[in-house]
Amino acid sequence: MSLPVRAIPPVPEEPMRVAHAAFPKGSRYMQIRDILGTIYTDADFAALYPTRGRPAVAPWQLALVTVLQFAEGLSDRQAADAVRSRIDWKYALGLDLTDAGFDASVLCEFRQRLVSGAAEQVLLDRLLAACRAQGLLAARGHQRTDATHVVGALRVLSRLELVAETWRVAVEAVAVADGDWLRRWAPSGWYQPAGRWSEAGRLPRSKADRLHMAEAIGADGVLLLTALEQPETPQALRGLTAVTTLRQVWEQHYTITDQAVHFRPQPELPPPRELIQTPHDPEARYARRSQLTWVGYKVHLTETCDDARPHLLTQITTTPAPVADVEQVGPIQAALAQRDLLPQTHLVDAGYVRSSELVRSQEQYGIALLGPALPDAQWQAQADDGFAARDFQIDWAAQRATCPQGRVSQGWRHATTPHGPRIVVRFASADCQACPVRARCTRAHGGRQVSLPLQPQAEALPAARHSQDTTAVARRAGIEGTISQGVRAFGLRHARYRGLAKTHVQHVATATAMNLFRLSDWFSGVPRARTRPSPLTRLSAA
Repeated sequence: MSLPVRAIPPVPEEPMRVAHAAFPKGSRYMQIRDILGTIYTDADFAALYPTRGRPAVAPWQLALVTVLQFAEGLSDRQAADAVRSRIDWKYALGLDLTDAGFDASVLCEFRQRLVSGAAEQVLLDRLLAACRAQGLLAARGHQRTDATHVVGALRVLSRLELVAETWRVAVEAVAVADGDWLRRWAPSGWYQPAGRWSEAGRLPRSKADRLHMAEAIGADGVLLLTALEQPETPQALRGLTAVTTLRQVWEQHYTITDQAVHFRPQPELPPPRELIQTPHDPEARYARRSQLTWVGYKVHLTETCDDARPHLLTQITTTPAPVADVEQVGPIQAALAQRDLLPQTHLVDAGYVRSSELVRSQEQYGIALLGPALPDAQWQAQADDGFAARDFQIDWAAQRATCPQGRVSQGWRHATTPHGPRIVVRFASADCQACPVRARCTRAHGGRQVSLPLQPQAEALPAARHSQDTTAVARRAGIEGTISQGVRAFGLRHARYRGLAKTHVQHVATATAMNLFRLSDWFSGVPRARTRPSPLTRLSAA
């Protein structure tokens, strides 16, 4: 397909007349078209199309249909039917009443172009640009961020089901890519219907039989991987996604020696967050948050929250499920800076607050990162009468510390930890062993060692713990309503597609659709809904 240069015409006269007759007070999509225009242009997606070939459906229309599709939770076929049959969609798209639309597969192809060209952000950015032109969006205000879990489009498999299905998918992928190569050496038993291995109802009942089956599958997998490593094997077969997944799953679940292939016992497996859960979506991961466990992804929502303007989602970040929230503060702010949308105050949940991020946000972007800092988790801080790091007097210039009993430290060194650079302060063993309150300070056999962050971080964290006012807390809590809207009205918490990139397209399109609804309410003067307490809460208050 190619993309010819075409000017976007206004809404035709007949569809306009019929639409206004059908919707005397207007509709949401008609209102958006009248105020914001088409939002997208073909030039926004020109890089995704070749210069030669059959003319493509106008990508600005496909982009808008994609957003409307996620606004109403429609499948591709339902969205294509809506283009043909709904007058408000024809109005927004500028189509004649007799326009037959396009085949549903075009929407899937368009999403694939967005994924291949990493252009999904255009869906959100062009709408934000239109809002900026209308004075509805400005930088350096208040923004807030929070995350929610996303369940992958998959079925959770047992370990035996996983290795069986991974082997089957890999063999079939090789058969499609180069059947002649596979036919020359594959054992005859491989041509039997292997799909039954993946069905839990047909798996062996006893533990010994299951172990025997798992090791038989493991041996077949090693045989395939060994054949793929031979010099005469086509290089393209080794790079197949299914083969790469097979190799990773076998490294996680098997111990392979020259003599045999052994199915690893459960305690010898890698951490759950590293394990592939299904060959159909290798990027989906297991995660646990408090009492919640899921397999899939996590989505971070960032929105404006100034009272004078509509609250608009400005950044959507999709990550594997186990990735910590605090690791996304930097990438989120960098993405906002690239589009000149940085806030002055960034309100976040406790999971995003770390002393290093407090300092970096201020120094790099001039952002005040506000959130409920986690309390000190050391046992001295948790005990009512213990001596925590905060009870020591630190002389940064002299590089020494004084304990609550007046003893001065004897050592000061820099150390590297998984959480970044730290300073370790050591007190003399003789001083600590003779201390009358030793049991309240340390359980070490020698002297007390106190681990401190660097000076800017050490000073920022206590300030953050004492800077939480009720206004900031209330403003930050509003993001929970956004998550609730995304989950209940737009299906945000369930992935429609497999893979991180496709799931991110879903999230960006969903955020754009949420913005359309919020803008429509803003244009219509609909006030923001207040949080409604449950009947039990109202009864308790009464």
